[in-house]
Amino acid sequence: MTDNPLLDFSGLPRFDAIRPEHVRPAITQLLGESRALVERLTGDDVAATWTDFAEPFADGIEPLSRAWGIVGHLHSVNDIPPWREAYNDLLPEVTAFYSELGQNLALFSKYKALAAGPEYATLSPARKRIIDNEIRDFRLSGAELPDAQKPRFQALQEETAALQAKFSENLLDATNAHAEVVADEKDLAGLPADAIEVARASAEKAGVKGWRFTLHAPSYGPVMQYADNRGLRARIYRAYATRASEFGKPEHDNAPLIRQLLKLRAEEAKMLGYRNFAEISLVPKMAESPEQVLAFLRELARKAKPFAEKDVAELRAFAGDELGIKAMEPWDMAWVSEKLLQKRYAFSDQEVKQYFTEPKVLAGLFHVIETLFSVTVKPDTAPVWHEDVRFYRIENRAGELVGQFYLDLYAREEKRGGAWMDEALTRRRTAGGVQTPVAYLNCNFSRPVGSKPATFTHDEVTTLFHETGHGLHHMLTRIEEPGVSGIHGVEWDAVELPSQFMENYCWEWAVLQEMTAHVDTGAALPRALFDKMLAARNFLSGMQTVRQIEFSLFDLLLHNDFDPEGDRDVLQLLEEVRNEVAVVFPPDWHRFPNSFSHIFAGGYAAGYYSYKWAEVLSADCYAAFEEAGNPFDPETGRRFLDEILAVGGMRSALNSFKAFRGREPSVDALLRHSGMIGA
Repeated sequence: MTDNPLLDFSGLPRFDAIRPEHVRPAITQLLGESRALVERLTGDDVAATWTDFAEPFADGIEPLSRAWGIVGHLHSVNDIPPWREAYNDLLPEVTAFYSELGQNLALFSKYKALAAGPEYATLSPARKRIIDNEIRDFRLSGAELPDAQKPRFQALQEETAALQAKFSENLLDATNAHAEVVADEKDLAGLPADAIEVARASAEKAGVKGWRFTLHAPSYGPVMQYADNRGLRARIYRAYATRASEFGKPEHDNAPLIRQLLKLRAEEAKMLGYRNFAEISLVPKMAESPEQVLAFLRELARKAKPFAEKDVAELRAFAGDELGIKAMEPWDMAWVSEKLLQKRYAFSDQEVKQYFTEPKVLAGLFHVIETLFSVTVKPDTAPVWHEDVRFYRIENRAGELVGQFYLDLYAREEKRGGAWMDEALTRRRTAGGVQTPVAYLNCNFSRPVGSKPATFTHDEVTTLFHETGHGLHHMLTRIEEPGVSGIHGVEWDAVELPSQFMENYCWEWAVLQEMTAHVDTGAALPRALFDKMLAARNFLSGMQTVRQIEFSLFDLLLHNDFDPEGDRDVLQLLEEVRNEVAVVFPPDWHRFPNSFSHIFAGGYAAGYYSYKWAEVLSADCYAAFEEAGNPFDPETGRRFLDEILAVGGMRSALNSFKAFRGREPSVDALLRHSGMIGA
């Protein structure tokens, strides 16, 4: 066993032993080995065949991506100064290596020779797809640029990676920098007991008296939704809306990073011969052009906006007539919405939350997976990065290991916000047999307080199902070529299909009966309460739809025809988008772009529309189960596994969809599920 646990690839990551000081020696060694491998495989004596070239290349650089994946994961879930430093120290070198790889003409030539050679026709569809994707990606990585331009292109990649990491860090630091401390108990009116208890524990931990509310979702959300104190809502809303902006510490301001990222992306596009970055972004996606996506979003906006206008008019009328708020402000929206929900449907999210106890939710989730896909989920053991993290295994009916996953459910100050799935290991065939896939499932829910189990809102349960859908896409693949195994090689605007598909099961009565137990009484969710939830399912769905369209249009236009060198400001573009599609307008001081990490720190630049695009696909897929008359119809479940999950990126997502549905996708199921057309 190696002295450096980051270099131990014999099994699962050794999270109990990996330390920041292991990063530089391990990654430096792996970079050296990977460069030597590339040098050897691009030699004239190595034949451009799958066995001599493509397979050893994929196998040879896998250890670097695996080790760097662990470092990146720990930077996300344990962003303490030593890990941040270790990650940022090596980020330029790792980025430079992959940038060099993408521009290596000798490598590119080998893949082109392999594609043009006699062996190509005999290869499996998965291997052909990998070769085609590699050739495409080499072109997008600047391999065909003149030698004189390659250093600049590589510098663009390195600077972009550094800015994206800095954007994420600034947002986390700005989020952690603010807290509202409430000293007077009467200012807590309206807040749920568990939110008050979490705030009290937070104050105690911080060494202050009273109740401490932060900008992390499990704390911020309940204040906006339930706190009767309008001043408290307004203060915490402003702090949240101005994170990482000029209104806070200058070193946390993301505005200069946004402008610089847009400049770098525009320059990259021009160097590669594209009009803009949106065109680059769409090359490996299902959508064919920015114009097609803009048309899709605007058509959806046209259908959704009348519903959104009706939603907001109802909210304003209710706020004025029933709550005495004549001018409803953005910090009133969630609170007024909750009051209207309670009045119209006679229940609250907080009431529902008491039934979704963590043990029952997990058992219910696992039951859905087991029933749909003929597998078994069992607790397992592995070293973990935090005591809260649990580990599970998925076995097939024969008892064979299919995949494993880590589950990190709770919010922590050193953990980045949101929820996400990432991969630890990818399914692939090795000399020693098949390497089974391993996933990370990360959420930011409230931890248990006292002796009671944690309870989750229905939205949080839906989030957990969503991320598990990504995990299943990764773990239930049958493809053994890492380039198209699981989510690899799947078009970005289709990768949300399995995740959004799984959300539907959070609305099935048969599932919720088994997935709920009241935190105090143990009683299952009553049918009457579920019926109210169902009636309220599309409550404000028009507003929610146009909000997603607003984000998507802003993102696409920002990368399509916005000039980062011009006089027009990013905020001006956002205002233009809102004038076109929005029904709610935040204050002038709102700095939404500064926290839009999906497009400035994640992989969604000119791709945020994919949530809506994939929603069309997932709603249509779920409609197949509705047509079968059973959400667990065995034959439909088997086909979904065979044609969508198991094939990974082996073929185009559209072909996978058509293999499952037997036709092109239709927007009708999404509109029906959202209450915008009749059943």
